[in-house]
Amino acid sequence: MAGFVTQVGEAFVGEGSEAAHVNTVLGEKGGPVENAWVTALATPRQGHAAFLTVVQPGVATKPATLFVNKATLESESHSNLTWGAAQAGVAAGVAMAVIDGLVDPVLVDELLLIAAVWVSPQAKAAEAVFSNNREATLIALAAGAGNEPRLQDFLDAAKNPRNPFFTPR
Repeated sequence: MAGFVTQVGEAFVGEGSEAAHVNTVLGEKGGPVENAWVTALATPRQGHAAFLTVVQPGVATKPATLFVNKATLESESHSNLTWGAAQAGVAAGVAMAVIDGLVDPVLVDELLLIAAVWVSPQAKAAEAVFSNNREATLIALAAGAGNEPRLQDFLDAAKNPRNPFFTPR
């Protein structure tokens, strides 16, 4: 599969505690993404345990997707939303990206995906966590496939840096 270039994407979807922030790195097996993928899987740490994303128990996502939680798991509810609704949302977003052709279906067995996912410890609404993560994953994969943001969009946005947690005066 010579010539596949690693794709990096990012998306933030939703509001408040149920918002989703997903970063994606899609690369080929045998390359640096595989090294990062395997290392993350093999080195869990307190409150963070990367795992293989599934669309149903026993049915792994294609391309194989490693779910990496960015927020330390703080409670049973937070853990359940992360491992349940958010993980299902990521799996559904990956499936949509394959169906839409953002990820080439012919290449899914040659690729590995890392999805770094933020779920707020204050999140409560599982359906919102699911749908926001599904959409954020799809948008992040589209951004990676399209090499977005474009340089001019980045430079324009850099004139007024902000994020959902901070806006400078």
